[in-house]
Amino acid sequence: MDFSDLLSGGAAGANDQGTKKPSPLQNLKIDLDFYSESIKEISTEMLTEGYTLFPIFVATQHEVSLGEIILDKNELNTNWSVYASSLEEFVDRGVIKEERKAAFEKTFKKPEDFMCLFVVVPEGANFVFYPFK
Repeated sequence: MDFSDLLSGGAAGANDQGTKKPSPLQNLKIDLDFYSESIKEISTEMLTEGYTLFPIFVATQHEVSLGEIILDKNELNTNWSVYASSLEEFVDRGVIKEERKAAFEKTFKKPEDFMCLFVVVPEGANFVFYPFK
């Protein structure tokens, strides 16, 4: 899924008058542009040190128990925190089923060009790929 699909998708709800309220994901784009260089640096480090071939970054506005926090919204005065993880952890923790691992690997975009995000919002979570700046 591309990031623009997520912005225009189900995360933007409707209020009682039938008008769309702004998606909480609009400010995620701002934070990702701000974080891009740091995330790319960590992704490159994860790849070169052999930690994983499939770095995954969890973007959330709440605390999660998946990955290790690398960018804390409270410390950085932003709206979203980012945690570093990997495909291996996602499989170990049951977020991605073992039988879906190969399909995920095939759809994984080049980690030198894109960050793989697992975006967690109250309505659910989804994977998106966002280009590095």
